Amino acid sequence: MDIVLQILMLVVGFILLIKGADILISGASSIAANFKVSKMLIGLTIIAFGTSAPELAISISSLASGSTDMLIGNVVGSNIMNILLLLGIGAVICPIVVKKNTVVKEIPILLLISTALIVLFLDTTLSNAILNQITRADALVCFLFFAVFLYYLIAMVRQNRDARSKKPEKPQYKLGKSFVLTILGLVAIIGGSQLVVNGATGFATKIGISERLISLTVVALGTSLPELITTITAAKRKETDLIVGNIIGSNIFNICVVLSFPVLLFGAVTPGSFQVIDLAMLIGSAALLFIVTRFDRKISRMEGFMMLLTFAIYYGFIIYEGVVGV
Repeated sequence: MDIVLQILMLVVGFILLIKGADILISGASSIAANFKVSKMLIGLTIIAFGTSAPELAISISSLASGSTDMLIGNVVGSNIMNILLLLGIGAVICPIVVKKNTVVKEIPILLLISTALIVLFLDTTLSNAILNQITRADALVCFLFFAVFLYYLIAMVRQNRDARSKKPEKPQYKLGKSFVLTILGLVAIIGGSQLVVNGATGFATKIGISERLISLTVVALGTSLPELITTITAAKRKETDLIVGNIIGSNIFNICVVLSFPVLLFGAVTPGSFQVIDLAMLIGSAALLFIVTRFDRKISRMEGFMMLLTFAIYYGFIIYEGVVGV
């Protein structure tokens, strides 16, 4: 009976995700057209923060129950998947053109925040010589980075107002309906992702998979499903600004809020089973995105395949290590 219920949860969850993403993209694009702001800004804010809601819910509940590895794995795994898997799939479907402003400002901000997390994670506390601990002070530093990012977004809004297009895109819906559709889409994908995570985690725990492996794979993929379905839907519509904005905004939100907020609430965390390769892939994926887009401001299909190959190698290793052992 439990297995039947878990399968039903997975099916219903995926239906909600697919339909919700379609509604979300329509509503968000229409909001951008109504306000005459760039779709990149909508991707960095409404879509990015909304699709990161499952990660935040999982992180708070994980740390409240004492599962520190689940908290770290949720954030680290989601950020790696967002870049290597989601952008890789998006680029394979439709080559992603990245705006100059994104290459010069937004991607470096993501790289800086990812690097800061690694530094905070690996520092040594002189008073008690604890390594690999994220304290409330570290979480506060991440929140300060987020405040700077929000200031940058406010500046983007002002810049959009000063440089509106002479031929603005006609909105598909009126503003009220656009907001309703966006909220409905977010609710559907958040609810769908929770159903998928719960169903998939139930299967994983029954066969004795470690918490680190579950958090880096099942939970990370499950909470990244909103971004994944949104990416695929946006790529099919060639809404590449929404793709890039969603990924960058989600990753920054994951580090600065999804990880930091539970730590501020419940105190320092000291994960026990994480390895250097996990953190190396976190910073490496952000660096790869920076390098790929730096020169021609585009993620080609070939580069998308390269991201997917890197993703497959890393996850192949951690799944083999977690299931078989090395």
